[in-house]
Amino acid sequence: MADMPNSQIKEINISKEMRTSFLDYAMSVIVSRALPDVRDGLKPVHRRILYAMHDLGMHSDKPYKKSARIVGEVIGKYHPHGDSAVYETMVRMAQDFNYRYMLVDGHGNFGSVDGDSAAAMRYTEARMSKIAMELLRDINKDTIDYDPNFDGEEKEPRVLPSRFPNLLVNGTSGIAVGMATNIPPHQLGEVIDGVLAVSKNEDITIPELMEIIPGPDFPTYGMIIGRSGIRKAYETGRGSIIVRAQVEIEVKPSGKEVIIVKEIPYQVNKAKLIERIAELVRDKKIDGITDLRDESDRNGMRIVIEVRKDANANVLLNNLYKQTAMQTSFGINLLALVDGQPKVLNLKQCLSYYLDHQKVVIRRRTEFELRKAEARAHILEGLRIALDHLDEVISLIRSSQTTEIAREGLMTNFNLSEKQAQAILDMRLQRLTGLEREKIEEEYQSLMKLIGELKAILADEEKVLEIIREELLELKERFNDKRRTEIVAGGIENIEDEDLIPQENIIITLTHNGYIKRLPASTYRAQKRGGRGIQGMGTNEDDFVELLSTTSTHDTILFFTNKGKVYRLKGYEIPEFSRTAKGIPIINLLGVEKDEWVNAIIPVSEFVDDWFLFFTTKEGISKRSPLSSFANIRNNGLIAVNLREGDELISVRLTDGSKDIIIGTKNGLLIRFPETDVRSMGRTATGVKGITLAATDEVVGMEVLEENTEILIVTKYGFGKRTPAEEYRIQGRGGKGIKTCNITEKNGTLVSMKVVTGEEDVMIITTGGVLIRMAVSDISTMGRNTQGVKLIKLNESEDEFVATVAKVEKEEEEDADTVSDDNTTEGILEQTAQEEADIEE
Repeated sequence: MADMPNSQIKEINISKEMRTSFLDYAMSVIVSRALPDVRDGLKPVHRRILYAMHDLGMHSDKPYKKSARIVGEVIGKYHPHGDSAVYETMVRMAQDFNYRYMLVDGHGNFGSVDGDSAAAMRYTEARMSKIAMELLRDINKDTIDYDPNFDGEEKEPRVLPSRFPNLLVNGTSGIAVGMATNIPPHQLGEVIDGVLAVSKNEDITIPELMEIIPGPDFPTYGMIIGRSGIRKAYETGRGSIIVRAQVEIEVKPSGKEVIIVKEIPYQVNKAKLIERIAELVRDKKIDGITDLRDESDRNGMRIVIEVRKDANANVLLNNLYKQTAMQTSFGINLLALVDGQPKVLNLKQCLSYYLDHQKVVIRRRTEFELRKAEARAHILEGLRIALDHLDEVISLIRSSQTTEIAREGLMTNFNLSEKQAQAILDMRLQRLTGLEREKIEEEYQSLMKLIGELKAILADEEKVLEIIREELLELKERFNDKRRTEIVAGGIENIEDEDLIPQENIIITLTHNGYIKRLPASTYRAQKRGGRGIQGMGTNEDDFVELLSTTSTHDTILFFTNKGKVYRLKGYEIPEFSRTAKGIPIINLLGVEKDEWVNAIIPVSEFVDDWFLFFTTKEGISKRSPLSSFANIRNNGLIAVNLREGDELISVRLTDGSKDIIIGTKNGLLIRFPETDVRSMGRTATGVKGITLAATDEVVGMEVLEENTEILIVTKYGFGKRTPAEEYRIQGRGGKGIKTCNITEKNGTLVSMKVVTGEEDVMIITTGGVLIRMAVSDISTMGRNTQGVKLIKLNESEDEFVATVAKVEKEEEEDADTVSDDNTTEGILEQTAQEEADIEE
């Protein structure tokens, strides 16, 4: 480097050079690789493949030629990239499940809807399809411009004449740098009718165009659910539509139902779809499928899903729509190149730009034909002059020593151009016969008429439009077919159609380690107070049931986490399992993070404006927000409350805006204050102090106090009691509270605090996974300063203690003789003695 002349060293700013180079690369990808031209709907590689096939004469009426030959031609002359990129593009153009109207007519194995790849290009053969010929029709009539190829030795078309609107008809997808396009295919006849409508009415609106072009039309059929996504995409250029498989439910003579899938959404891999269904059945995320098989053949698609006799096929189908690619979302992005610049277009602009392109094509074709006609007429005018002066012409030619002298003589004596003079010299003697002379005259008069018509076309844009309309209608007559994709109203076929879901009361349980399930509310029978309980869930040694809620399959379930976020599910979306089953990880249903867990479940029947959600955190911070703020929640959740560092959300309750709030702490303190002491706040607000806590204390529960209610508390070692709400005076928000329980080593710290009426049952869940259901009315009513009575026997040898407590709907108790004497009798005697001791205290 030291010996290198300074003239060869150029200092540059590296950041500036990187910026410039990347922008150049980005523009190259945008313009020359990834995005289609609005006029012909083709990316450069598609255009080059079709032009190369046209140049090689591989037309639709010619024999098939090896694909390798086409790929070699494209790479060698126009597209200096890998052969696999070119071949895969050509294969896609020959697949009837990817292209609505195939542009390549393939012969051999060109892949399948199951994801099978095409055979190697040395084995397959191809030629242009009939409709692809229309993309290049009139290309030799100076209708388009050409650019030099990569080495300057060849020329390639800048755009194809595209005699049909290919951008919308076949659609396209591509990812550039910083932008992407995803244009769905459409039905040819509808798009042509749309172009015709724009040509007749420049002020036509998009809603009017949607009456002609109702929506995309996919080659794999299927159904589009709703029109709002289509309307948004057509009006703004961006939108999302729901595409669903077309199915039928057949009933066998035995009464068993069978789901038959006949069509699948666009670009869904059939083999992977079947594999996904099988995986869900294996993991018990979908229950009720007894057999799954693919019976597709050359006559069409047929996936058979046999349904268990006691299962509801419609409910199962809704679950398949939710959890598999039997229903997909297609994001429409109408991005294309307009004069070399990427633009997001609405439906009318797509049609208008195509119509403008056709005007240019027709004008240039007309000008080409006019030049050709005028050139021929010019020659014929010279021949007519020669025939009118035949003897003089012959004499002049015979007397001329050379051709040049004869040509000059003709030009001088008869005022002819050089081309006319040359045409006379080239004229054969047979043209001198009378019949031939008449043909020349007829041809001349015919050309003069044609020239007049061509000039009239160029002078009148309406005539140009009329030609475009005629040729488009002719194309429509030749290639039009029936619409494949059905568009159904979202209100009727929406996936949230709950009429198909049986409405029943359910219990939702969630374990400490995040396993969730639902069960019918009738799963647990009522037992007398003090019973050992029944095994409610199979859990691991380090897991136990933490949350439990009663609701309906049709209710919306709001899940609040320790991090202050909220997620939502419908009751029927939570999988149902047996009483002893563990359930499934909640991360399979909600987008919770690794160090995030659900600690409040709120069922909501309707998101009304005058109801509120009341929040309380472990550090005693409270907040009140309108319920309507939580009506629309994304799949990845929303912030429900903005927590301070180190704090956690403990409890969330529904209120009507006029109730008293009670907050209980681990050390047995309780505060009661009107909820209006906490003003209504926004969804992401932090809140205000609800209770002042000691350094060693923390909140264990918060409830909404109703009229004629009592406060039920349960301690760590299974003690509990009811206390009338009147014993707790109303204080101001932020106080320290008053004693609600005598905390001793025997009963342990406070675990749960509930508001009860005595008309419900209570379910106590231990860390050993044991559940006991008892009537609240069986629990003794005592004063604030007592420690309570024994509610449940715990396995002290395994250090078992109460994990959580939940209220459930009242259930009739079973007869005494159906309950274990060993548990019940002993428990009642023990707890009666304890009650007496507590009263004495």
